[in-house]
Amino acid sequence: MQTNFTLAQLADPDTAASNQVLRTCVHCGFCTATCPTFVLLGDELDSPRGRIYLIKDMLESGRPATEEVVRHVDRCLSCLSCMTTCPSGVNYMHLVDHARVRIEQTYRRPWHERGLRALLATVLPRPGLMRAALIGARLARPLAAFIPGRSMPAQRLRALLALAPAHVPSPSAIEGARVHAAIGPRRGRVALLAGCAQQVLDPAINEATIRLLTRLGVEVVVARGAGCCGALTHHMGRHDPAMASARANIEAWCREADGEGLDAVIINASGCGTTVKDYGFMFRTDPLRAQAERVSGLAADITEYLARIGYAPTRAAPGLTVAYHSACSLQHGQQVTAQPKALLRQAGFTVVEPAEGHLCCGSAGTYNMMQPEIAGRLRARKLANLEATRPDVVAAGNIGCLTQLAGGALPVVHSVQLLDWMAGGPAPAALAGVSHD
Repeated sequence: MQTNFTLAQLADPDTAASNQVLRTCVHCGFCTATCPTFVLLGDELDSPRGRIYLIKDMLESGRPATEEVVRHVDRCLSCLSCMTTCPSGVNYMHLVDHARVRIEQTYRRPWHERGLRALLATVLPRPGLMRAALIGARLARPLAAFIPGRSMPAQRLRALLALAPAHVPSPSAIEGARVHAAIGPRRGRVALLAGCAQQVLDPAINEATIRLLTRLGVEVVVARGAGCCGALTHHMGRHDPAMASARANIEAWCREADGEGLDAVIINASGCGTTVKDYGFMFRTDPLRAQAERVSGLAADITEYLARIGYAPTRAAPGLTVAYHSACSLQHGQQVTAQPKALLRQAGFTVVEPAEGHLCCGSAGTYNMMQPEIAGRLRARKLANLEATRPDVVAAGNIGCLTQLAGGALPVVHSVQLLDWMAGGPAPAALAGVSHD
């Protein structure tokens, strides 16, 4: 794609990076076939190619973002299916992230939207606040049926209440910074990203991860000072808060690496993993660049690390069929596709995959709260495809997907919980009503 940025514009590192992305695009349109919003809406501007044209015009002209640009960029899930499909290697992720920062800087949203985005950016990265907010939302859930109208504010309020869990788990006994010693001779030492939303919504995921790793002889460190990875605010275009979260993690993990050493930074929420693996790019013009690149190099999804060190089950096969839902951030963002399925099979499960496995479930960070109508359609489509495989349980590697798919006809659990169970841990609570050998 030909671009016409001025030399003054190209002096900005973000514009220069976007210019290179734009020049890689050859207009082929392959991305449209695998874009969830184009598949649903059939609008060229709701495809990656259409959004690229809008973003190019906005950046080249130097004008503030328009309502049209904002509407179509906001509808992008950042599922990155287009990047898997693209034969030219267009890094759409970096381009749309730049566009979102530009929108945040130049476009004034309606008051109710500004308020919701500010609320989400404040609450979601902070476990204490999020837990209190979920308790309040749970109490208010019965009121959702009385919210009138089809306006976007009404839809979003109903979506927020609908997503609130009926039961908010108590904080885990192992929550907080600490070292979890390896059982037996120490084979390795890793840092675990405890995360923000996940440890509130389902603390059992971190518990299973730590149990499994320590049982395999790996010391697990939850580093002091590490917290939210920054993805939630990063994808809302809030550059400074995202960078502050990332900086805190980089400094915390580098302290651990410089101390007793780290073999990996383990991430069990794939949405977070995609962002942490991109820290090197995010900090490319920052004095912390070398440390950021170091952390990105250490980052590994839990299934990548288990495959690397040699996971082995200790229990007999349970006779269950698992429908594996491949989170977009794992299959498209990180290109991790084989390891989760191979590990589940190794653990003794029969693994099946749904049709349209490349299409997003509609969670996408805060997307199901900001674009509830589209997210709801994608959820229904995904659940129908999963149920058609006739499994006993659905497994996924991202808390957003697990939350989005919960409440259907099938139990939904994190892959690591199944792997921990087959290696000596307890059965996941979600399987309490499922018969198994």
